[in-house]
Formats: sequence, structure tokens, C-alpha cells
Amino acid sequence: MVTHPDRTEPLRIHGVHYLNARPLWQAFADGAVTMSREHRLVLAAPAEVARAIAEGDADVALLPVAAAASIGGLELVPGSAIGADGPVRSVAIFGERPLDQLDTIALDLSSRTSVVLARLVLAARGLRPRLVGATAAEALSRVGGATGALAIGDAALAVEGRFAHTLDLAAAWKELTGLPFVFAAWFARPGVLAAGDGEAFTAAKGYGLARVAELAAEHAEAHGLDAASLTSYLQDSLRYDLDAPALRGLGEFFARAASARQLPRSAPSTVTAPVATGPQHAESLDRLLSRAADGDRLSGAEGVRLLREAPLFDLGLAADAVRRRKHPHGVVTYIVDRNVNYTNVCTTSCRFCAFYRPVGHAEGYVLSREELAEKLSEVVRAGGVQILLQGGLNPDLRLSWYEDLFRWMKREFALGLHALSPEEILHLARIEELDVRAVLERLRAAGLDSVPGGGAEILVDRVRRRIAKAKCTSEEWLGVMRVAHHMGLRSSATMMYGTTDTPEDRVQHLLKLRELQDETAGFTAFFCWDYQYEKGTRIAPGDGGTQLYLRTQAVSRLMLDNVDHVGASWVTQGPAVGQVALRFGADDFGSVMFEENVVSSAGTTFGVDAREIERRVREAGFRVARRDVRYAWLTEPS
Repeated sequence: MVTHPDRTEPLRIHGVHYLNARPLWQAFADGAVTMSREHRLVLAAPAEVARAIAEGDADVALLPVAAAASIGGLELVPGSAIGADGPVRSVAIFGERPLDQLDTIALDLSSRTSVVLARLVLAARGLRPRLVGATAAEALSRVGGATGALAIGDAALAVEGRFAHTLDLAAAWKELTGLPFVFAAWFARPGVLAAGDGEAFTAAKGYGLARVAELAAEHAEAHGLDAASLTSYLQDSLRYDLDAPALRGLGEFFARAASARQLPRSAPSTVTAPVATGPQHAESLDRLLSRAADGDRLSGAEGVRLLREAPLFDLGLAADAVRRRKHPHGVVTYIVDRNVNYTNVCTTSCRFCAFYRPVGHAEGYVLSREELAEKLSEVVRAGGVQILLQGGLNPDLRLSWYEDLFRWMKREFALGLHALSPEEILHLARIEELDVRAVLERLRAAGLDSVPGGGAEILVDRVRRRIAKAKCTSEEWLGVMRVAHHMGLRSSATMMYGTTDTPEDRVQHLLKLRELQDETAGFTAFFCWDYQYEKGTRIAPGDGGTQLYLRTQAVSRLMLDNVDHVGASWVTQGPAVGQVALRFGADDFGSVMFEENVVSSAGTTFGVDAREIERRVREAGFRVARRDVRYAWLTEPS
């Protein structure tokens, strides 16, 4: 997502710290090229570089091309790229068995380009192994038997020749298409580069390519590798020109990935003018909405444009078209469960929360078994199927307390247990000095069925630091969900907007959810709501209101093309708005509200029973069915 540039500040250039990228950024590190203004170079992994430019922390980035397509609205700096016209050596699937004998491949998630390329190559060969995201080290450590690994960059070079079988993905692309492949290129936010700055990147390439032997020798000495092999890699395996053949290869990759709905359609404009006023939209809003309604994957820039500019009712019609295509039977679901907040004692001190109490506060509580039994019995008598159990981060409650509680709940009430947000799971991992998988394994053994999506707020760390600086980072939240999904647990996904976040932040949140869903398919549904302000909380209300809620839900339905269900947030908006939300992309009416403590602490107190939900859904023109947490119908639609 792009914003208007500040031309008075130093130009923030972000490069990838891999050896293969050094020829393109070494000149900036050495101060060997002249630009229109001062510049700063930051080096990071490809995924972090992509995050930086998406969230406005970078002006120009050596960006994985798949990330550029997902972000959208960026300008391609001509002349330079990291590519290959045949074997590349540093992007490969490794295994001890041939590729067609692998049932699992662990994916190094550092670069989305390599992940998408792997999916395209596997699909072209008719292979459908299970794909599991991991760090580079984790991926390679899993190689053995029927498990392989995708490794990229320096990690791949470090294991050359170590495994019995290697599929070089650039060679596989060349075999498939006859074209070169482009892994990364320089992309800029519109308007940040002045006249002549583009030529500086071409000059930087020339500076770096003249020094490949020196760069290879430095890297070889630092990592215990062979300098001659690395020199050959930089000179012979890689292709640094973004010329006509490379552009044809890039266009073919974008077309195939869009056809497979792995990426948005992309044809990035090129940096040509010394000053730009912002992204130029060649496509009309009507055409963009039509594509979205038909299921085209949208870029972040397109999502922001719809959120800011699309007429409300046209946006609703497009989201409704997606709902009808995904759920053609005209059925809206709901669940009979109860939201139980077992403790309000919390150490996080979120500035927007009116519910929590600090440790030692007179109003702090932990529900007793007797209090819980009364609540759960009421759910059973009402025909309920599940408990949503969430609470504060109470340091007095250890993992064994939750295990005992879960076993008791399952034994006495046999209800589904949709319990503990990623924040709570991370809290347990910290105080028990365990990893997340170990905590989840113990909780699942005790009765955990699924994980709620609470605590996501906005998955942009700049926002998270402002509203809840002690909370987990966006990557930590997503990491818990990744582990849970790969264990077979399912979860919901949520977004609370309207604090200090912007439309760009909200869409970035959606992109992060969509990318994880591409990997795991573990999110069953998405819910969004606006911040419920109460005097005394420490965050002033930002954007809110019914129209923004409907607009946000509709854009979420269009962006999250790989999430099956979207729920109406009538708890914050009221049942009447919940009915309208069913025409803005929602296919679920959420939960019967026995009680709710967090939102109601801020003064929002809507509540309806099952009979009222069913009446509301039918009045809105739909049939209605009860469901379970995985959205299986428990009653026949009526």
C-alpha cells in the first residue's frame, strides 16, 4: 500500500541480505553512487523487506516479485533484477527421495516468490504434497524419508550436494516455459525517485558486478564455503538484467500465478517520471469491482482503493456476489455457544480494553468451578454445542490449571472447546518455558478443539505498539496460528479496527491472513468489528460507524478469497445491522449471546437468543441452520 512520499527525508532503501543480492546493493553500502538526496540502506530477509515497503517503512525495496504483486501500486525500477535463465542453485527443493515420492515439503517462507513458484511447478507436474511453512533451518532439518524442503538463498547454497535429490526451481521454470525467471527486482513507492535516481540503480548494478569475485570471497570466508563456486554462482547462475526476455518471464509468472489464484493480476508500471502524484488507476472502479465479484485475487493497493473510494452499495453487491458463489444455497448459519471470560486479571494492559484488571486489583476474578458449572449447564440446556473460553493473561494460572479445567469441562459437559487466543497460548509458553507446539499438544490432549482468533486487533506492529505495547507481535500471533493449523486444529480470524489504524493498515492485516491461509487453509471464518470506546480507556476512538463497518466487511470478503466464511458482527453493531451485513458478504450470524464481557465492558450490550437469530435471518431473505465450529450444519436449513 502506498502513500504520498516525503521528499525531504532520506531515501530509505531496503535490500535483501543474501549473497545473490549483494551485487545490486553493495554500491549503496559503499557510498559509491550519487542520488538526488541522502539515502539509508537497510538489509533484511526478503519477507521483512516486503513488510517494510508494504507498511510504509521503506521507499525503495529489492522485493520478491510475488510480494510486489500482492502489495500492488508500486513502480518497477528498470534495468536490474535477480533472476536466472536455467539452474540457479539457490532456490531448490531438496529430498532424500525423488520429488514424486515426497508427501510433505517444508517451505522456507523467507520469499513468497519461491513459494508461489514451487506451487506452480508442483501443480504442473501433477504433484500435491502437503506444504508446511517453516524457517530455513527448520525446513532443512525435516528432510528425510517422505519429507523434503524448499530452501532459498544462502541456506540453499550451504547444503548443495548434501541430499540425494535436488529440484532446481529456476531450471524447472525454464523447462516449463522456455523463459528466464525473475525472483526479485527494485520496486519504489510512486514519486519517491527523482530524475536520475533510476540510473543510480543501474550504476549500482555495474559497480557490484565488477566486484563479484571479491564479494564471493568475503562470503566464502565468513561461511566456510568455496570461493570459486560462489564466484561461478554470481557470474554464471544468476542473471541481473531486467531486459526484454526477463520481462517476458516475469509476465508469464504473474499470469500463471494469477490464473492459479496465488497472486493478484499484476502489470506494474515503470519508474519513468521525476515526480509522481500517486498511483495512476487505469482501471475503473466498476471494472475492479466486477473482477473482485468474479473471484479475482486483489492486491493490497486495490483493496485500499475499494475501502476508500468504492460506492458503498456497489461494494456490497460485489461482496454479496462472492457470498452467493461460495454459498449458493442461500443458507446463513449460527452457533449456540457461550463466551466465557474465565478471568479478567491481565498483565498486558491494552490501552483500548475496559475489561481487564491488573494483578492484585480488588475487582480481579477467576471463575470458580461452581460458577463455570452454572454457565456450562445453561448452555447444555439450551442445546449448545461449544464454549468459547478466553481471558486475561493471569500469571497465577499455569498450564496444568488449564489442563485440569479442560478435562473437567469435557468430562462433565461434553461441549466443544474453542479456547485460548494466540496471546494466551504464547503467555503459557513463556511462563512454562515451552515452545508453542508443546503447549498446544498438551492442551489438545486435555480437550482443546479449536483456537479463537482473539488478540489480532491489527496485524501491523506499528499499530500494535501504540495500542498494546506488551502484546505479541503480528508474526508471533500468526506463528501460533501456523502451528495450530499444521497440527490439525482450526481457528477463526478476526480484526478489530478503529483505534490508530489506517485503511492501509487494515488491508495489510487482511493480506497477512490471506497469505497464511494460502499456506495452511486453517482459518474457518473471518469476523471484524470496530473499537468500542468507553471513557476511561486510554485510546481515543478512531474511524467507526455502521457504514465503515459494512464497507470493511465487504472489502474483507473480497480480499479473503481463500477463507470460506465471513461472520456478521451484530454483537458490536446490533442485530439490525447484522441483517444488513448478510448482504455485504457475511454468510454467518455468529453466536447466541448468553453473555459477553469484553465488548460489554465498553458499553455495547446487544444480545439475542436462537429464536431471535433465526427470525432475523429469515427476515433478511435467507434460510437458517445451526452449525458447529467447523461450519458443518447441525440442523436442516429452514
